[in-house]
Amino acid sequence: MVDAASALPGRAHPVSSLPAEHAVLHTSLIGPWPENSEVIYLAMGCFWGAEEIFWRLSGVICTSVGYMGGFTPNPTYEEVCTALTGHSETVCVTYDSTVTSDFTILKSFWEQHDPTQGYRQGNDVGTQYRSAIFTTTAAQMEMAIATRDAYQQVIDARGYGPITTEIAPAEAFTYYFAEDYHQQYLYHRPNGYRCHANTGLALPMLTGA
Repeated sequence: MVDAASALPGRAHPVSSLPAEHAVLHTSLIGPWPENSEVIYLAMGCFWGAEEIFWRLSGVICTSVGYMGGFTPNPTYEEVCTALTGHSETVCVTYDSTVTSDFTILKSFWEQHDPTQGYRQGNDVGTQYRSAIFTTTAAQMEMAIATRDAYQQVIDARGYGPITTEIAPAEAFTYYFAEDYHQQYLYHRPNGYRCHANTGLALPMLTGA
């Protein structure tokens, strides 16, 4: 994993403009969003398929893809792929907290990728494909840790290894939007690359979830 001193220098301005609206949900990628909206950032391998998982969930207002958890300001996709920026491919999920919950969002996260693989996801290898959760509220952080611990028990029972998912407050990092052609990629290219599937390991319901 690259450190701040060795990361690429990046640039002062974004590398691409954004679409006028979400291609599927027809909402703004940057807000403003309704009063009860909450935002969480989730990394689980290639962000094309990960974004599709979340835009299909009831209660989700908007999704976008970008780069988070690293050092290089306003990186390009090609730079992120060198592993010299420190970023992970990340989905920003905005959801209506009166319709869905932190638990429901995180249940989809844990069950539709392998969080034990470290710097890879399936055939995609590199630090940019690592599993991560970047939270924006104390309740999200609490639920991220609780669901991780509960899912680890499920994984242990099947004889698999420890979860490697990074969990951190989003405020510690900057989310940089990916280039416009990555946004809602699988809507525009329905036969495009997907690496996600349900693992068959179900996260148990938690008290108070």
